[in-house]
Amino acid sequence: MIEGEVLADVRGFLKSRVILTAAELDLFTRLNNGQATADDLARELRCDQRSLTRLLDCLVALQLLSKQDSVYQTSERGSLLSAEHPETELPMVLHLSGLWETWSGLTDTVKSGRNPKRKPVSERGTDSLEAFIGAMHVVGRSLSKEIADSYDLSSFKRLLDIGGATGTYVMSFLEKNSEMTAVLFDLPDVIPMAKEMLMGEGLLERVELVAGDFYHDELPEGCDLALLSAIIHQNSPQENLDLYRKVHRALVPGGKLLIRDHVMDADRTFPPQGTLFAINMLVNTKGGDTYTFGEINDSLKEVGFGEVTLVRKGERMDCLVEARKV
Repeated sequence: MIEGEVLADVRGFLKSRVILTAAELDLFTRLNNGQATADDLARELRCDQRSLTRLLDCLVALQLLSKQDSVYQTSERGSLLSAEHPETELPMVLHLSGLWETWSGLTDTVKSGRNPKRKPVSERGTDSLEAFIGAMHVVGRSLSKEIADSYDLSSFKRLLDIGGATGTYVMSFLEKNSEMTAVLFDLPDVIPMAKEMLMGEGLLERVELVAGDFYHDELPEGCDLALLSAIIHQNSPQENLDLYRKVHRALVPGGKLLIRDHVMDADRTFPPQGTLFAINMLVNTKGGDTYTFGEINDSLKEVGFGEVTLVRKGERMDCLVEARKV
């Protein structure tokens, strides 16, 4: 009997948990560097030998590891989860692992409106921050180039990337417009990560790094393009209004704001990934959400922006809303 699609969706968490645990143990990096038996790994990682063997065999069945004569090694597919792969997806997997506990509080959240398992950012530690920043880089590697190709950057001279993380979008925008310079604004703990990444790409001389917190600090002034990339969904409507006001003050007259995020349709059921992401914000933030174009448009106009336009539609958090300072 073929399992129904609904049950297949429900069972999806079983595979996810296996992969998340393997990532937490860093098995893919270890076995990408050399073969090992379950006994070897159990001693090295201080794991229960029987339990680890069952995990390893399941990873073989999922085609993430290979096994021959009781010796395991990372498969070609699994190598993407090695920390040493040039296009590693491990940071995103570790970030998703951190979401496991908060998502398990969804039922309580729906009942009470508050997730008892949610931890404030200040309590999550540097490992959580690094996993999150690394995950954003994984997601943005190809999408940032696609966005830069789809949006006309030719008329802009100076970019302000607000919450720019490691500079993934700064790099793609500067590569597209060779005359552009940029200001990357993010938390003090993030700035060194951005500096290292930009230096490696040979773009550091064109970027000013400014440490700050957009919830509490004013934004650097003098730019004609401001970017809020995957930012507004973590905010409540009031937090976005406050942030839009800061952006409006910081931009030069006639400057533009570009928002990249999920933009929901009027009845909030499309795109499907946006509905799931709204749940992610429900369990992981105090007031975050995904927003419709109408909601974004009204907020931007309230603080003084005009010519608000949905310039790109998409289903992968690749929608773009443009607004002009008037």
